[in-house]
Amino acid sequence: MYDHLGLHVKDLDASVRFYTAALAPLGHVLCSRDDSGAGFGPPDAPALWLYLTKKSGGPGAHIAFHAADHASVKRFHAEGLKAGGRDNGGAGPRTDYSPTYYAAFLIDPDGNNIEAVCA
Repeated sequence: MYDHLGLHVKDLDASVRFYTAALAPLGHVLCSRDDSGAGFGPPDAPALWLYLTKKSGGPGAHIAFHAADHASVKRFHAEGLKAGGRDNGGAGPRTDYSPTYYAAFLIDPDGNNIEAVCA
């Protein structure tokens, strides 16, 4: 359904550090970067775009990324924390969502709720 997503960020360097670390375990890489923004996704196919803005942010977005397995979800959470993300729910089952839902949640440097899930 979606081709790509865009987020406005206040500190592009901090956001690039966070997403580079958190998304690596999910197979995503930094595909594009200039002074105004950055694109992440599978190699040569960026689908998450970060746009530098000076505007004050509103409420954060929630974006969930597919993970191949539980180990990838755990690495997403650990690497994202090391890169400046804040914990919003460690890796584990979320049976209230569905019996096989396994996810972790981080708050990125701009207050967005970023999730890795395998179900």
